[in-house]
Amino acid sequence: MERPSLKVVIASPRGFCAGVDRAIQIVRGALEKYGAPVYVRHEIVHNRFVVEQLEAAGALFVEDLSEVPAHAPVVFSAHGVPKSVPESAKARQMFYLDATCPLVSKVHREAERHQKVGRHIILIGHAGHPEVVGTMGQLPTGCITLIQDIDEARTAPVPTDRPLAYITQTTLSVDDTVEIVDALKERFPDIVSPRKEDICYATTNRQDAVKAIARQCDILVVIGAPNSSNSVRLVEVARRQGCQAHLVQRASDIDWTRIDGARTVGISAGASAPEILVEEVLRAFRQRYDVTVEEVRTTRETIQFKLPAALTA
Repeated sequence: MERPSLKVVIASPRGFCAGVDRAIQIVRGALEKYGAPVYVRHEIVHNRFVVEQLEAAGALFVEDLSEVPAHAPVVFSAHGVPKSVPESAKARQMFYLDATCPLVSKVHREAERHQKVGRHIILIGHAGHPEVVGTMGQLPTGCITLIQDIDEARTAPVPTDRPLAYITQTTLSVDDTVEIVDALKERFPDIVSPRKEDICYATTNRQDAVKAIARQCDILVVIGAPNSSNSVRLVEVARRQGCQAHLVQRASDIDWTRIDGARTVGISAGASAPEILVEEVLRAFRQRYDVTVEEVRTTRETIQFKLPAALTA
């Protein structure tokens, strides 16, 4: 039986960013140097495939340091942690490796600088996300006001007895954040902006790549986890361009009834999704369709982050 023709347009950049790659290397390096088990506080990155691979290699994922024996090495996830976490680890004389993405750490240091000079900080981000919890946990309670959307930017109570500055979660929608920042600047004309954009290069690049292909696609498949902020944002970006878009974790999650009748399908992957899952999805399409593949690249990424000295010494 002849298979229907289908054009698949793959966005590039996609998949792993430098911060995710570094975090995974830290866990693998710790396993190699110290042996199993190596404990990891929270999912090292938000991707079940990656987590399960590391579990198979001897990593044990926990949500609290109380679950970690005092003698065992522990890794903090790429999303960052409140200051209380390393302080607790030091108090217990635990050996830990911090896999926080350096671009998240930059936001932490930024928050500290603002607080040191007397500014109240507005953090644009999603409540409950580990990165937001970690950033808010860098300073005493009350130093940071969380703003999640444009309505809160216009109406949320904010201290007016001191200067203001804003920082952002690194994995937000670029377009949504611009609107929120504009609303904050309209309300607080003297608010201090970050020295350099807080939304990370990888988030921006992946959103730009999705924008570049979305309008030529009937439907776009984003590979990523539902708790991965940057992956969910890619779906939203595609839909803003007028394209149907759906999030899948694996090829087995694809609803093929949504693909029926499509002539052009786009594929992208969140920053914590490995390329092997892109290849898996592409194989699944080839099993059902006569596929022609086109890759659309909007930029090249060359950024790399160093591993902790404890793993390279």
